[in-house]
Amino acid sequence: MTRRPFISISIRRLAISLLLLSAVTATQAQMKFFTLQKDSIPLFRGFSVSFDLVGAATLALSDYGQYEGALRINLHDEWFPIVEVGLGKANCDDEVTRLHYKTSAPYFRVGIDKNLLNNKHGKNRLYGGLRYAYTSYKVDIARPELSDPYWKWDAPYDIRDVSCYYHWLEAVVGIDAQIFGPFHLGWSVRYKRRIAHSKHDFGNTWYVPGFGTDDDTKLGVTFNVIIDI
Repeated sequence: MTRRPFISISIRRLAISLLLLSAVTATQAQMKFFTLQKDSIPLFRGFSVSFDLVGAATLALSDYGQYEGALRINLHDEWFPIVEVGLGKANCDDEVTRLHYKTSAPYFRVGIDKNLLNNKHGKNRLYGGLRYAYTSYKVDIARPELSDPYWKWDAPYDIRDVSCYYHWLEAVVGIDAQIFGPFHLGWSVRYKRRIAHSKHDFGNTWYVPGFGTDDDTKLGVTFNVIIDI
């Protein structure tokens, strides 16, 4: 009669012990992730400037794109606070709807990257990071006059200088490889997620500076020329 309660109590104690051990292990892993390696390398290791080639090439070859540069601080070759600033542009004519869309505005992102390699002080880096981004822009949307099929009068569509804003987050994974001396090349893949935006009677804007064509989520790629200073 007493054996089953004893077994039940033992199982509960074992389960509680395992839960406590898992919590302690997870806490230690988190503390290790956010702790700098202890060695003779100083905390401040300089900074770097970079320029994205993908956005510039997209702007040169299509109806939209951006010029973008970044300033990144190196903390112990492990943590990299970063500011990205750019100018996004679009000047597009839709052949189907005959709508003309135009905008040009600056944008910025702030965030931090972490070097994920065990050898933090090596020449190359694999990093993951996060960004918060924002832009405030104006759009022009126009269409040639079309004859209304019912009332038989011309129905122009012309919107000018409509003010808009856009907030989004980005999860980033990338590689930074040293070519020679302070000269590096790097690329990144970004998952973008809209968190807030302006709403208008005409609907969402087609292109958002820095984000790209408007959608709830979007994947992006950058290829950067980087110079350590």
